[in-house]
Amino acid sequence: TWGAVGVQCLAQGHLSHGIRLFLSFIGGQEEPTPEPRPRKYKCGLSAPCPLKHLAFRLTSGAANVIGPKICLEDKILVSSAKNNVGRGLNIALVNGVNGDVLEIKAFDMWAGDVSELLKFLRPLHEGTLIFVASFDDPATKLNDEARRIFEELGSTAAKELSFRDSWVFVGAKGIENKSPFEQRMKNSKSSNKYEGWPESLEMDGCIPLRAPLET
Repeated sequence: TWGAVGVQCLAQGHLSHGIRLFLSFIGGQEEPTPEPRPRKYKCGLSAPCPLKHLAFRLTSGAANVIGPKICLEDKILVSSAKNNVGRGLNIALVNGVNGDVLEIKAFDMWAGDVSELLKFLRPLHEGTLIFVASFDDPATKLNDEARRIFEELGSTAAKELSFRDSWVFVGAKGIENKSPFEQRMKNSKSSNKYEGWPESLEMDGCIPLRAPLET
């Protein structure tokens, strides 16, 4: 009988099996088991970062409408919701030893003064991490010195960065090689996603912390 089947299943600790069997006897249908959602880690990464690494996600702006985002260790540093985005280059400086956020600032590369950007970049200390996300136009006011500084921080795209390109970049003062964390989408009429702008870029990953410098 149904009752005997139910008691037997309970006694064996197979309650879910008993329910399925009961539903099959009475012609009911078992509710489908929902697919488990993939687990997300810091900043939405699909896997956790190793120890002594910083999780990050950068998103460039979309055209001149949706602002960029910079996430570090599950904290949003830059976003439209925080009301701290600006046209041009949105930059966060981070201590490369302990992950502390040092400064966040936006530099208008269309109508601004590149000297402000240079004052910001020149005094960077050894090991400082730099996170950059573009919005609208990242390049019109860039001069040779600014491009060279970004190259020294590990960029390969800065020297060719142009009007309304999309750009995301993570570099470091004193980096020995070129950074593996950089993407550029060129502004091109033939391939632009938006009228006058390329598509937004998104990049995430894990940045290793530096060992403290010996004194």
